[in-house]
Amino acid sequence: MFETIPTSRPLTPLLDQIDSPADLRELNKKDLSTLIRELRAYMLYSVGQTGGHFGAGLGVIELTVALHYVFNTPEDRLVWDVGHQAYPHKILTGRRDSLLTIRQENGISGFPKREESEFDTFGVGHSSTSIGAALGMALASRQLKTNRKAVAIIGDGAMSAGMAFEAMNHAGDVEADMLVVLNDNEMSISKPAGALSSSLARIWASKTYENLREGGRKVFSGMPSALELARKAEEHMKGMVAPGTIFEELGFNYIGPIDGHDIELLTQTLSNLKDRKGPQFLHVITKKGKGFEPAEGDPIGYHAINKIEPDPKPDTEEPKVKLPKYSNIFGRWVCDAAALDEKLVAITPAMKEGSDLIEFADSYPDRYFDVAIAEQHAVTLAAGMACDGLKPVVAIYSTFLQRGYDQLIHDVALQKLDVLFAIDRSGLVGEDGPTHAGAYDLSYLRCIPGMVVMAPSDEDECRKLLHTGYQHQGPAAVRYPRGTGQGVTISSTLETVKIGQSRILHQGNSDIVICGFGRPTYDALLAAKTLNATLIDMRFVKPIDEEVLLSYRHAKLFVTVEENAIMGGAGSAVSEFLQSHDIASSILQLGLPDRYEEHASHSAMLKRIGLDPEGILSQIQAKLERLTY
Repeated sequence: MFETIPTSRPLTPLLDQIDSPADLRELNKKDLSTLIRELRAYMLYSVGQTGGHFGAGLGVIELTVALHYVFNTPEDRLVWDVGHQAYPHKILTGRRDSLLTIRQENGISGFPKREESEFDTFGVGHSSTSIGAALGMALASRQLKTNRKAVAIIGDGAMSAGMAFEAMNHAGDVEADMLVVLNDNEMSISKPAGALSSSLARIWASKTYENLREGGRKVFSGMPSALELARKAEEHMKGMVAPGTIFEELGFNYIGPIDGHDIELLTQTLSNLKDRKGPQFLHVITKKGKGFEPAEGDPIGYHAINKIEPDPKPDTEEPKVKLPKYSNIFGRWVCDAAALDEKLVAITPAMKEGSDLIEFADSYPDRYFDVAIAEQHAVTLAAGMACDGLKPVVAIYSTFLQRGYDQLIHDVALQKLDVLFAIDRSGLVGEDGPTHAGAYDLSYLRCIPGMVVMAPSDEDECRKLLHTGYQHQGPAAVRYPRGTGQGVTISSTLETVKIGQSRILHQGNSDIVICGFGRPTYDALLAAKTLNATLIDMRFVKPIDEEVLLSYRHAKLFVTVEENAIMGGAGSAVSEFLQSHDIASSILQLGLPDRYEEHASHSAMLKRIGLDPEGILSQIQAKLERLTY
C-alpha cells in the first residue's frame, strides 16, 4: 500500500521489459503479482509528474494485466469506456515512457485514441459507448470471419446510461460473441464480492458448468416447457446470490461478482470465458484508487490530480489571490436564487462536483436531482418539471449537452418550456482535448427557434446572465468556460440585464468595431486599445443586439471574437445580420477553426489558433492591411 506519490522514478525491472502485451504474455503467471506492484508504483510516479486521471486507473491495474495476458491484443479488441482508466493500458502497450508526456502539448492523449496506437481500438471520452462499439466489432468479426474477440470494459457509473442497455439489448438479440466486463468500483450495484460469490463465479465460468448447461439444453430441446423451467431455475439460483438477473434477461450469460484485484481468479475466469459463444457478462468488484491509501479513502477527490509541484521556498513569493472558478459562480448563484424561489430545482447528469452543486445538494436535497450519466433524460426530466410549474436549472457540460440535443429541441424548445441550461466547460478545455471541448454549443443553440443564448465575458456578467436567463420565461442557455475569470468584483445581489442588450467595454473610434462573445472579449482589449477600436461585450448571441450593430453600420471593419467554432457561431450571427441589412462593412470572424484542436494547456491552444491577445491583434492588423489595397 502506497501512502505518498513517488517523486523519483521507482525501480521497475520487470515492467521495463514489457514493451507490448506480447512481452506480457511471455511471463509466467507467478510473475504477474510483481508486475502489478511495479505498474502501480510507476503509474503513481508518472501521473504525479504530469497530472491527470488517477483513481480509476489504479483500480483496474489487475484487470488490465489480466485482459492483455489472456487476450491476443491488438488482434483481439479491447474497448475501454470513457477512458479515465486507460493509463495502465497505455503503459503496457508501448507507451510507458510516453506517459510522462500525457495530456501535454505534442504528448500522448489522456484518453484512448485510434491514431495513437493500434491497441486503442476505439476513441473515447464520453461514457457508455464501449458496448455498442464492441458489438459492432463482434459483428464485423462474424461477417468477415476473422475470429477476433471483442471485449467492452465499462464502469458501473457508465452503465446508468441508456445507450449501454440499448447495445446490450441488441447484442442479446443477435447473439453476438462478445464479452462485457463491468468494473464495479463506486455505485454499489452489488455488495462486495465474498467467498461464496467468488466460488460460484468460478463454477459458472468453468468449462464443466458450460458443458452441463449446453447438455441440458440439448436434452430438453424437445420439451419447451422443461427447457424454460430449467432456464428459470438457473436464473433464480443466480439471482439469490448475484445481481445478474437483468443481464440474463437481456441475453447475456452473467458471471460474478468476482474480486477484481485477484489476478489468479481474473486470468482463470477470463480464460474460461474467452472462447464462449454468445454474449458473456463478467462482473468484477474493484476499488477506485487501489493501492494508494489517500485515493482509497477519497475516490472522488482523487479521481484526477494536478501535477505534483515541489514545495515553494518559504517567504520568496507573495501568495496568489485565489480567484473563483466559473463553476463556483454558478454554484453560489443557484443557492442564492433557490433561497428566493422555492420552485427552483437543479438537475445534473452525474456532475455534482464538477458543476459545483455540492452546497445546493446539501441545502436543498429535495430540489436536487442527479440523474446519473443520462443527459437525454436530464433534459426531458426538466421539460416535464417545467410543464407542471417548477423552474428547472440543468447544470451540464457543453460537450455532454450534445447528447441531449434532440430532447433540447423537441422536448424543451418546441414546447417553449421554461428551462435554464447552465452550460459549463464551453470553448477549449486544455489538456482534456477535443473529446471534451465545448466547441459547438453556440452553433447548435443559436439555430433553435425561441432559444435565448448568452455568453458572459467575466464572473460578474456570468452571475447576472444566469439570473437573467432564469427570470426569462422560456428556454435559455448561459455558456461559460472552465477555470477562473478576470478577477472582477462580483455583485452579491441578484441582478438581471435587458434581453439582447450589449455593453461597451472600450470606447474607440467607429471605423473598427470588435464584437466580443464570452471569455475572449477581454483578450480583445489589447487590440481595441492598440488600434483605438470600439470593443463591444455582446453578451447575447441570440437575440443579438441589433440596435448596437446598426449604430455602427458605417464601420470600415467588424471583428467578431468567440471561443466556438467559426462555422455557424456568433460571428455568423453578426455576418448574417449585416448582410440582411445591406451593410457593406468588411467582417473578420475569429474563433475556433474547422479542425479538432489537440490537447495542450488552454493558453497554448489559444496561442496556436491566434485567439490570445497578441494573435487577435495580429489577425486584425493583417486584415486591415488587406483592406488598404
